Amino acid sequence: MNQQLFRTCLTSLSLLLIFLLAGCGGGHTTRVIDTPKTRELAGWQKPYEVDGQRYQPLRDHNGFRQRGVASWYGKKFHGRKTSNGEVYNMYGMSAAHKTLPLGVYVRVTHLGTGKQVVVRINDRGPFVAGRIIDLSYGAAKQLGIVKTGTAKVEIEALGYRGSNQGGTVSTAPVNYDSGSFAVQIGAFSEEQNAQRLAAEMRSRYGRATVATTRVHDRLLYRVRVGDFKSLKRAEAALNDFITSGFSGSYVVAFE
Repeated sequence: MNQQLFRTCLTSLSLLLIFLLAGCGGGHTTRVIDTPKTRELAGWQKPYEVDGQRYQPLRDHNGFRQRGVASWYGKKFHGRKTSNGEVYNMYGMSAAHKTLPLGVYVRVTHLGTGKQVVVRINDRGPFVAGRIIDLSYGAAKQLGIVKTGTAKVEIEALGYRGSNQGGTVSTAPVNYDSGSFAVQIGAFSEEQNAQRLAAEMRSRYGRATVATTRVHDRLLYRVRVGDFKSLKRAEAALNDFITSGFSGSYVVAFE
């Protein structure tokens, strides 16, 4: 391929990626950052800029928690393509986030009322200062923020359900009170430390595993305890671990 043809193909690809990232960020100037290191990634995994602000999509959702302001979007975008290529349904249970992997489910808790909803991230946004998540109309209605427009929330990444190899297509769970959950009680840069803690927890609780993941080019060894068949049981165990001194613990859903 000659240089001119390569540039033409790269420009066409970039325009396609810009289209896919448009989502609820309509009206903003969006540019996908395509480099030799990111060229093999799916479009929604690549770093991108919106109005000059750079965003780096996360490759790992485990342990993700965030507090901030939630908003919602509706009729203006109903029927349009979302960032992962799906058609936006304002009455569904979905949401837009700037960096979480597309296809991952998150639990959104209204910090003012305690109401909760579970939504699937399938879009990018909101590109408004101070806002961390844009809910579909259906999710916002269940959370009780349609009239107010915004609310302070906490979001927690839960995992995937029925995802394909690329992680972009998932089937909505009936609820998160059934499944397979564990409590992550620690993460170590040295595997032997993780294995030592896992062995101790295994003798107490019957099951403890060490999950290996790469974060910012370094390996982390995460200790996960238990195999709870409901989120309620996992959260009860979580409280026990926090009381026992594992203050950074949180629940993870096995995929």
